[in-house]
Amino acid sequence: MPFSLFFVSGLVVYSTKYNHFLIMLLTLEVVVVSIFLFIFYFCSSFSMEVFMSIIYMALSVCEGALGLSLLVLITRVYGSDSVMTFDLLW
Repeated sequence: MPFSLFFVSGLVVYSTKYNHFLIMLLTLEVVVVSIFLFIFYFCSSFSMEVFMSIIYMALSVCEGALGLSLLVLITRVYGSDSVMTFDLLW
């Protein structure tokens, strides 16, 4: 099933390529989209309402907007999006 392949590859890239905050956000979006596709496929195949997938997509858009605002804030404060410069956070 390609949904699980997207999900697993997103998690693998997220856990191995954590140098920049932007790459981490992009891989999280791949995971979110794969979960959305799984929910949509599951609801469509069992003749259920797809309203749950629309709610999930709305929440994931809010998560993406929050991530981008954090990226802008971190870039302005620290000067780059490198995760290794967050000495106080780790």
